[in-house]
Amino acid sequence: MTEPGTPLSHPLTGWRRLPFARAMGLYVAVRLITLAMVLVNDAFTNQGLVAHLSTWDGAWFLQAVRHGWPSHLPHAQGHVLANPIAFFPLFPLAIRAVAAVTTLSAAVVGIWLSAVAGLTAVVGVGLLTAEFTDRDRGERAALLFALAPGSFVFNLIYNDGLLITFCALSLWALLRRRWRLAGVIGVLATATSPVGLILALSCVVSAGLAIARRREWRALAAPLLAPLGFFAWMGYLWAHTGEPWAWRITEHDGWQSYPSLLYPLRVLAKFITNPLSPTMTGQILFAGTVVAVALLVVAFREHQPIELLTFATGALVLFAVSAPVGLRPRFIMLAFPLTIAAATRWSGRRFQLVLTTSAILLALMTIESFSSFAVFP
Repeated sequence: MTEPGTPLSHPLTGWRRLPFARAMGLYVAVRLITLAMVLVNDAFTNQGLVAHLSTWDGAWFLQAVRHGWPSHLPHAQGHVLANPIAFFPLFPLAIRAVAAVTTLSAAVVGIWLSAVAGLTAVVGVGLLTAEFTDRDRGERAALLFALAPGSFVFNLIYNDGLLITFCALSLWALLRRRWRLAGVIGVLATATSPVGLILALSCVVSAGLAIARRREWRALAAPLLAPLGFFAWMGYLWAHTGEPWAWRITEHDGWQSYPSLLYPLRVLAKFITNPLSPTMTGQILFAGTVVAVALLVVAFREHQPIELLTFATGALVLFAVSAPVGLRPRFIMLAFPLTIAAATRWSGRRFQLVLTTSAILLALMTIESFSSFAVFP
């Protein structure tokens, strides 16, 4: 029994003891507000909530869930058509597995998995930040990530939350010199998205320093394991389709996606020479490029661990030279050490200003993504 005079526990006490509870609560609130907004919109368009949240890449993930990956590259007029081969297997396989053991449709499972993975990404970013700073800055990083302008994709059927969760936890394991754990999580990351290869680069740098400084040869486990998810998927596609470059060809022909060192220069030049000429996409890419470079400078000034700096730099270079992707909010969010840099750099009123600005940009990106097809996520 409770002794007289002992205050009763508040029902929220247990919740508040969860790691990064404020950030988690904020994340859930944003997701619910977005869903309410979509439901109101659907009342006028009759599109349906699930259909509304299954657009863009989500439709391709669901096609992979329902029909698998084609055994040959579909062609038309000498070019490979868009098809599920462009999408890595872990996320659709997870959707298929959950749908198989529940009564839920693949689309509903995909929506929930994306949202839950976004929540674990919030916790992962906070945990990683607290590992090399302190709990307060970890809390700020989790809060800012929960309101990142690109986080609107966590309402869609996208694999970003899963990827960020794996990358954040693998980087955390690298900082703790838990090499095999970092490598195993890295396998999951590289089986989720080709962006996971940037994590493998961080593993190479971290292991190289450990060997050079301490002759810690067991560190090789991380870089040897991490890229296996990517190579296993490439090997499967080769055996499945008979084409060793099936994924790259699909990306190039189906999505007109290609690497170009001149692409970021064209984005900047088009805006600078005539700021009114670019489309909304061009304006977003210009602003994203400026913000991303500025945050990368902040990350270096904050003396982040080399593992995080490698990941952030590699991700920014990859996205900047990937036409027509560029540095839009979603891809800046994937370079999450930039968010960490802003959270550790500023505190107090300055951090509140950064947080408020991020929330406003998130609201604008959410409205744009659900009301127009002019800008892809």
